[in-house]
Amino acid sequence: MKYLVLLCDGMADYPVDELGGKTPMQAANKPNMDMLARKSKTGLVKTVADKMKPGSDVANLSVLGYNPEIYYTGRSPLEAGSIGIDMAPDDVSFRCNLVTLSDEEDYNDKTILDYCADDISTEEAKILVDFIAGKFNNDEFEYYSGVSYRHCLIWHNGTLDVGTLTPPHDITGKKIREYIPSHHNAAKLYEMMVKSYDLLKDHPINQKRRERGLRPANAIWLWGEGKKASLAPFKEKYGLSASMISAVDLLKGIGKFSGMNVVNVEGATGYIDTNFAGKAAAALEEFEKGQDFVYIHIEAPDECGHRHEISNKVKSIELIDSLVLGPVLKGLEKYGDYKIMILPDHATPLALKTHTNDPVPFLIYSKSKTEDGTERFSEEDAASTGIFVEKGYEIMDLFLKG
Repeated sequence: MKYLVLLCDGMADYPVDELGGKTPMQAANKPNMDMLARKSKTGLVKTVADKMKPGSDVANLSVLGYNPEIYYTGRSPLEAGSIGIDMAPDDVSFRCNLVTLSDEEDYNDKTILDYCADDISTEEAKILVDFIAGKFNNDEFEYYSGVSYRHCLIWHNGTLDVGTLTPPHDITGKKIREYIPSHHNAAKLYEMMVKSYDLLKDHPINQKRRERGLRPANAIWLWGEGKKASLAPFKEKYGLSASMISAVDLLKGIGKFSGMNVVNVEGATGYIDTNFAGKAAAALEEFEKGQDFVYIHIEAPDECGHRHEISNKVKSIELIDSLVLGPVLKGLEKYGDYKIMILPDHATPLALKTHTNDPVPFLIYSKSKTEDGTERFSEEDAASTGIFVEKGYEIMDLFLKG
């Protein structure tokens, strides 16, 4: 038996006027997903409990069967593990975004224009983060470069008691005055954020980006704090050899900490220009090597939701359906019996440009067990079945054992 999870990050949404009152899932031409939905168990799952923040960290832990209330220690430590940082017990890790701020003279009057600086390339970002590290690194703080706009700060002997640090994708287009770190323990963090603007705004990398019509990565933004992560091995939990395929450090970190084989796919970017076909090929290669379980995470719908890119969000779903699901379905036929689960980790409504903890649709398809599903795979169709998994971390048991 082979098991595949196709995790379409942020795919769920609300009805959109520009799409004729349909959600992107309803508007997308996705014949493979809809075909599976007609033969699958479909319903809704609450991946993020109401009392927790609706992030991809909490949501993906849930989908993988890890109760976030037990295992979640913060977002950044999972990413730090992926980068290869061996955190000490008294270290605190922070996500460090490279962002684009507006040019008001007073830092507090600035606006976050873009939480990802036009999805800056990893190569450009490394130069900027290494430059920042050269200015800020000491016995207390260390910066590490990651992928694209996503990087890491380690605070040695740090504290989690820093007040509220807001994810920049939640406040794009807003003045930062109400969201800057104000807790006294975060004073050093705030100081580095302010200084980073003066250091980066005229950096040669940003001068060249402006010349190419791209937004500059002119500041850092710190958030997502946490202590060193620890997950029970996936193979011990479920008896399956597993692989993780993702472009982003968060999912790679979850894969690493849960003992999965973490696969790097050339050209995987985390956006709509990612190597969709490469991810499908990598999944089939993992099965060919003898892996029982493969988790394909695709970030593109989430990024489009954050950016309010309506047509691109629809397109991203269509690309997943044609370039990932289609080839994987063909490739799995050689193994006889197999199961597929498709779902988003959370909703990223275009209207809000951020995550919500609404229940999300799922489908579970078993080649050997046809079920009476729904005409298509969408939020509304999934809700119509009345099937509801209240505790998100139970969805993996339903998939593997149901």
